[in-house]
Amino acid sequence: MPELTLYEAMAGLFTSAFVSATLFPGASEAVLLALVHAWPDEITVAVAVATIGNTLGSMTSYIIGRLFPKKVSGKAIDWLTRWGVWALLFAWLPLVGDALPLAAGWLRISWLKSLLFIFIGKASRYAALAFGFAQLF
Repeated sequence: MPELTLYEAMAGLFTSAFVSATLFPGASEAVLLALVHAWPDEITVAVAVATIGNTLGSMTSYIIGRLFPKKVSGKAIDWLTRWGVWALLFAWLPLVGDALPLAAGWLRISWLKSLLFIFIGKASRYAALAFGFAQLF
């Protein structure tokens, strides 16, 4: 079986990160670490690709949330009601994190503020993970 090119690996990372940010399961962290292991000189680009893909996936959930006309409830709504846009820094968390952008859309939180806070949280998580892994290997 032929090895992946860097371009193919980055495309796979983007796809995995995008899907992982939706309500579908994904393993973008594992894909990121595999890519960093194979191409350690591309760590910054890999973190950027994962962050952009994951942020766009969350913003897709945000848009879907804007389409919900009826009142919904749940932990994500409670977090956003209590903490506001700051809760979106934790959109990377398993389970509740996937619901936060959806809830932000439903609550009509500014899309620009949502994008910014989601991006910051996801970039911080991927950077810590990738650069921490690189220190070990």
